[in-house]
Amino acid sequence: MPTFVYHVLRQAVEENRHWTSLKRIVLGGEKTPQGLRAKLRELCAQLGSLGVYVISIYAFTEAKMAWTECPTLPHEGASGFHLYPDLGFIELVDPKTGVPVPPGAPGEIVFTPLDARGTVAMRYRTGDMAEGGLTWDACPHCGRRCPRLLGPISRASEVRTLRLDKIKGTLVDFNMLEHLLDDQRGLAAWQIELRKRHDDPLECDEVYLHVAPDGNINEDTLKDLLIRRFHEVTEMTPNAILFHTVPELRNLLGVGRLLKEEKVADRRQGLGQPGHGQSQSQPQTATPG
Repeated sequence: MPTFVYHVLRQAVEENRHWTSLKRIVLGGEKTPQGLRAKLRELCAQLGSLGVYVISIYAFTEAKMAWTECPTLPHEGASGFHLYPDLGFIELVDPKTGVPVPPGAPGEIVFTPLDARGTVAMRYRTGDMAEGGLTWDACPHCGRRCPRLLGPISRASEVRTLRLDKIKGTLVDFNMLEHLLDDQRGLAAWQIELRKRHDDPLECDEVYLHVAPDGNINEDTLKDLLIRRFHEVTEMTPNAILFHTVPELRNLLGVGRLLKEEKVADRRQGLGQPGHGQSQSQPQTATPG
């Protein structure tokens, strides 16, 4: 898991470990945005391993296989996920109509196995969106002409409706928000928590941002940066930004306890439950835009 590897490397740096033989880090199970890759390479350098390749794979249980990228340098960007057309057929469709999209157009990933055993899912709709489309052009890194899925790949279920007033809702794409915060300098870890105002199911939604600073960055400066980037993507600002230590936020995220980090914690269904922990400073309240 990308985020768990991040915490392992970060703890190793905190303990002054020397891991000089790291060559490649292969990640799966979650999205691996460029910002997170940069942080992983930086941590590896602090451990004594320079030039580490950070490679992501794309997979889902029903496919019974995984597709990987070529190792690339930071300035080259991701190569796309190399597919195996002899083992499975992948097509991209319009998520609303199910109709295949033109080559190179974004669409929902649909998978049909060509050499599978046991339970077989035909034209399985994954709910994952390949924003860069599907290409048969030769890979610029390895030269192979197998089809490639071009990212970023996001999950449709991560587009959530928030009622920021009592009249209408606002669609918020947390896929985009994850990319922006993973790239944020001065931020060691973070979590978004969704609540109902006063724990009242008929009230408006509230958005709380839990953060753990990285280094000696000024809290007011970090708040300003986070509010600005949050608003750029979601057209709203969090109701409060709550500061924690890194161990406290690791506990909130479920590191070592959950299969994946709980980056977006939706507490709107479990009304009456208190929020996670206490902030170490007064939260800065802002009005949703």
